[in-house]
Parts: sequence; structure tokens; C-alpha cells
Amino acid sequence: MPELCRFFGVVLAMYLNDHDPPHFHARYNEHHATIEIESLRISKGELPPRIYGFVVEWALQHKAELIDNWQRAHSKKPIKKIKPLQ
Repeated sequence: MPELCRFFGVVLAMYLNDHDPPHFHARYNEHHATIEIESLRISKGELPPRIYGFVVEWALQHKAELIDNWQRAHSKKPIKKIKPLQ
């Protein structure tokens, strides 16, 4: 699973040629969640509320890059790293 970004112990990644709807994966310790890019809702799994807030804040700042990476992944092109939340 290619890594998009890493911050505060959270690893964000996207599978190549994954199923719709467009989404990314977040891992934090033993927690794992699938997050839809458009709505930023968790469609599968769970994250601690504070960590989910960090992930949503990051995703709002980088939504265009997430969509671009989703399209790249579906075209079997390498994804691009995204800057972490600061």
C-alpha cells in the first residue's frame, strides 16, 4: 500500500487500483479506517476522535492532491507524497 503521508503517528496510504468510491486508508496504532475523499466520512473501521480530527484537517487541506492521487492510482501511475499536517 503506497504511503501518502505520515504525521503524529498516523500513516495515510492509498491502494493502487482500489475500489470506488475514492478513498484513502488511515492507520494509527491498532486502529485502521477507510475514509472517503469526497465526504471525509469513515466508511470502514475507526480512529480515535482526536486522530480522526487531525486526518480530516489534513484531508481538507489536500483534497485536490488526494483526488489526483486516486486518479493516478487507477491509471497505475505512482502516487505522489503529500505534505504532513503541521
